[in-house]
Amino acid sequence: MAARSRYEELARQLSAVGAVKRGLARALPPDCPGGSAAVLTLLDRHGEMRLSRLAELMAVDLSVTSRHVAHVAEHGWIERSPDPADKRSRILRLTAGGHAQLDELTRRTTDVFARNLSDWSDDDVGRLNELLSRLRDSFACRGPGGCAPGSHSGECRNGSIDDAYTRTSV
Repeated sequence: MAARSRYEELARQLSAVGAVKRGLARALPPDCPGGSAAVLTLLDRHGEMRLSRLAELMAVDLSVTSRHVAHVAEHGWIERSPDPADKRSRILRLTAGGHAQLDELTRRTTDVFARNLSDWSDDDVGRLNELLSRLRDSFACRGPGGCAPGSHSGECRNGSIDDAYTRTSV
C-alpha cells in the first residue's frame, strides 16, 4: 500500500483534472453540451434503452436525463419509439445523425488531446490510459455490485457516466 502522502497528492491531482475536463468541454460544439454528449455515448456503448436506464447510467435524476434526451431528440440525434413491452415507456436509440455527431465529438476530443499532449510520447499516453483505466476499475469494483478487492474480472463496472466518457472523453 502506498504512503498516505501519495494518496493526498493523488487527491490534489485528480481535483486539478477539472481543468482538463473544462478544456475538453470547450471543444464541444455549442449545440452539443456535455450532457448531450453523454447521452449519445451511452446509447452508443449500451445500445437502445429506456429513459430510466439511461438516468441510472448517467447517475442523475430522471428529470435531468429527460432534458438531455429532449435536446438530442430535437437535433435528430436519437429517436424515441414505444416500448413493445410497455406502451407507456419509450425506447431511445441513436439515429444515423447521432452516430455522425458522436464521430464529430470523438474527432474534436482527439484533436484537443493531440494538440495538448504533443510533447508526450506514445508510451506516456499509453501508460496514462492504462493507469486511468486501472483507477476507474478499482473504484468500480468497490461499489455496489462490484467484485471483491483483488479479484477484478473486468466485468463488474457499475456503468456510471464515467464510463460514458471513454469514447468522447468529455
